[in-house]
Amino acid sequence: MKKTLIEGSTHPRIQADDTPLPKHHRVYLVLRQEIEDWVYSDTEPMQGDLALAERFDVSRITIRKAMDRLAAERMVERQRGRGTFARKRDGQPSPVTASLSGNIENLLALGLQTDVDLIEFTYAVAPPHICAAMNLPAGTVMQRAIRVRSLDGLPFSHLTTWLPEEIGRSFGAEQMRQTALLRLIERAGHPIASARQVITAKLATPEVANLLEIEPGEALLAVRRIVYDEAGRAVEHINGLYRPDTYEHEMEYVRSRTPEAELWTTRDTRNGADT
Repeated sequence: MKKTLIEGSTHPRIQADDTPLPKHHRVYLVLRQEIEDWVYSDTEPMQGDLALAERFDVSRITIRKAMDRLAAERMVERQRGRGTFARKRDGQPSPVTASLSGNIENLLALGLQTDVDLIEFTYAVAPPHICAAMNLPAGTVMQRAIRVRSLDGLPFSHLTTWLPEEIGRSFGAEQMRQTALLRLIERAGHPIASARQVITAKLATPEVANLLEIEPGEALLAVRRIVYDEAGRAVEHINGLYRPDTYEHEMEYVRSRTPEAELWTTRDTRNGADT
């Protein structure tokens, strides 16, 4: 499996007149994605029109159009005198998934070759879907970190990681800035054995867009990975967002024939993903 940065690439900044998508549709897409990602609480109102207009740098009319569509799709509920609430989700949707295989040792490669900016380093109650994915009880406190990786001064990835608290407490923020996270996990007594990941696409929120130096609503490659130690315990949950103009995810396939079927299987190539 190979992940590489595209050498010599340039990133065209998408301005309002450069895309056929109306502003209200781009706002709608980002807000819908955030609702699906559990960004908003079921019990606390979302930001008001004015705050959202400032966040997205658009007019309040544009925000109202986006919210009207979300309301029509029952993604939000307007309550008189209380505000607008994201509708309660009973669970994450079940996406179409593909199995990816690779050499876990290669996951360190890119992390050792790039610069990291630690945006956030804290401990918090993990969202329900994170706890479920890592087989932990709801309400578990975990280490949460947000990092941006750059190559030659150009940011290309936005990484949000969740670690079990006892692993996270074994190192500090400065160590995370200087050392690949998988190394820190192993130093805490959890030899890495395997990982499962899903690759899809996401839209850049204003916050992520600012850190990656792109426009809000632009498409990003999204990688969700859970890393396991030799005992089969989930020791890291990572959500990575990558600028597609600066990053590729490449896999090599070989034809495998058995008496029962003819299948494609993956074969590792040179590099790995950052962590």
